[in-house]
This record gives sequence, C-alpha cells and structure tokens, in this order.
Amino acid sequence: MTSVDSPALPRLLVAGPDLLGLGLIGLVATRDPRPAVLVLAAAMVGCLLVRRRWVLGLLGVLWVTFLAVTPSAVWFAFPLYFLLLRALPIRLATGAVALTAATAVAGFGWHQHALSIGTVIGPPIGAVVAVAVVVLHREGERRRVLTEGLAAAERAAGVLAERERLAREVHDTLAQSLSSIHLLLSAAQKGDTATHVAAAKAAAGQALAEARRFVRDQNPPALDGGSLPDALRAACVATAAASGLAVRCDTTGHEVDLPDTHQLALLRVAQSALGNVVNHAGATEVRVTLSYQDTEVTLDVVDNGVGITTGPGFGLATMRARARALAGDLVVESDPGRGTAIAVTLPVVTA
Repeated sequence: MTSVDSPALPRLLVAGPDLLGLGLIGLVATRDPRPAVLVLAAAMVGCLLVRRRWVLGLLGVLWVTFLAVTPSAVWFAFPLYFLLLRALPIRLATGAVALTAATAVAGFGWHQHALSIGTVIGPPIGAVVAVAVVVLHREGERRRVLTEGLAAAERAAGVLAERERLAREVHDTLAQSLSSIHLLLSAAQKGDTATHVAAAKAAAGQALAEARRFVRDQNPPALDGGSLPDALRAACVATAAASGLAVRCDTTGHEVDLPDTHQLALLRVAQSALGNVVNHAGATEVRVTLSYQDTEVTLDVVDNGVGITTGPGFGLATMRARARALAGDLVVESDPGRGTAIAVTLPVVTA
C-alpha cells in the first residue's frame, strides 16, 4: 500500500491520464489482436513515451490510415483523446479531440455503411469525458503544486521566525552575560580580584542557567517563581556589580499579574537596554522604572551617557520587535552628550 506521504503517490497522480490511455490501448489490442491493430497500439504506446508533437502528428496520420482499413481502429480514438490532451495546450487539444471524434464517427459510418445513435454520440461523449478528466487532473495538479509551495513558504517563514527568536534571546541574555563576565574579569586584573572573580562566576552561572532554559524551553530563572519587579531589580543589581554604574530601579502603580509573554518581553528589553548602556553609552548612572497603569504597563530605561551616535543597531531592533509582537510600542529619545531614554509600552493583559 502506498502511504499518503510516499513520493510515489504524486508521480502516480501525475501519470493518471497516461495510465488511463494505456489501459484503453491494451483493451482495444486485446479485443482485436490482428497485426494492424497491434502495430497501431504499439505506435500509441510509443507516443506516450516520446512526447513530441511531430510524433503525435505521424500517429494521427497512421490512425486515419488504419481507420480506413479496419473498423477496430475506431476504438483507438479514445486513447488518442488522452494523448492529444496530454501533449497539446488545452485549447488546441480540445479542437484536435473534437476533430478526432468527428473522424471516429465518420469511420463508423464508412465501415457500417450507416449511422446509429450510439455511433454518433459515442465518440463525442468519450471526447467530453476525456477533456473533463484531463482538465480536472490539471486543476488538481495545479492546486497540489500551489499547496506544496505554500507549505514550503510557511515552513521557511517558521524557520526564519524561530531563528529571529533565538537571535533575540541570545543577544539579550547570553551575549549580555558574556559581556558582564568580560568586564568583571577586566576589573579583576586591576584590583579587588576576589570580589570581581566571584561576580564573574555568578554571571557565568546565570548564563549557564539561561542556556539550559533554551534547551528546555522554560521561563527565565529570574521569572521562575518570582515577580517581574523582582527580576528587574536583580538585573539592575547584576549590572551595577559588573559595570560599577549607579543603577536605580523603581516600580510605580499597582502591580498587575501579566502573562509570561509580557513579563519576558519587558525583562528582555530591560536587559538589552542595560547592556547597551554598559557597552556603548559611557554613562555613570542609569534608571529603570516599571510603571503599572490602568490599561498599559511601561518600562523606561534612562541613562546620562553620550547618546546614540550611530544608527540603530540589532539591540534596538530587537526591542522594537518584542514590543510590536505584543501590540506594544517602543520610543527612543536620544540627545548627543545628554543621554538616552528608551520607553516600551505594552497593553495590560491579565494572566
């Protein structure tokens, strides 16, 4: 039995009209196995294998010649319909099929010296059925190809979306942790080695926990069993320890139990923004504020650094993508020499 997923099934469906034509050829040859009939049957089988219009033209001439000699050749009109429909464009093939049907009716009249209702309507009905079968088959093939194309596009889009998601996660977690470790180890070389090495070890442990979370697809350790304000405070403390910046973290308004997706997005934006401040801003202090309001929640990250001196990089693009994915917005204000303010706002959706 051929399964639905078997590659043989599409090939079988594509060859459907050819197989039907081959069956009709075999049926006629079996009914009248005379040499002339067998020669014509062999020629038609060869035409199935060699799809050339000039070969089909020779076959048509051969069929008309044998039609004048033997009445059995009339029955080859039916497989000839499928040969024409498979080898020619549909409009040209339809005209050729109609001509073949008329020739078959004339052949009946030539050999029987009379025409009956059956001999008059039989070939045209067969022609209509053949056209309908091939047209439906072509439409089915077109839809199958279209469906496969759409499925491939969806798979490609899914792969791209997953790559972007992983890139955001790596940038906002592991990359920031590695940056912190680098800063701490650089500070350890200048003095207070034990303190900075201990902090670097803690940052490495956090990075390891994040890596394990990727594998298990779990919530970040900072949000596992804790609240978003607590996770933000922990991120600020870690940043201050690694960089020596004065980092302040505040929460205003009545805390709302947000969905995990919203909490994760706000935490990642805060981590990415803090990482940008440490690595690029040249700031001495930064303030993180989480504000709960009636219909939205806002996260502000404000520093007193040099401001944004180049075009927006991957970090800001990632923050904006996170906000838009949750129907939120990201606003960046920067004044050269006076610092940068980043504000992300998400609609309040209770968990």
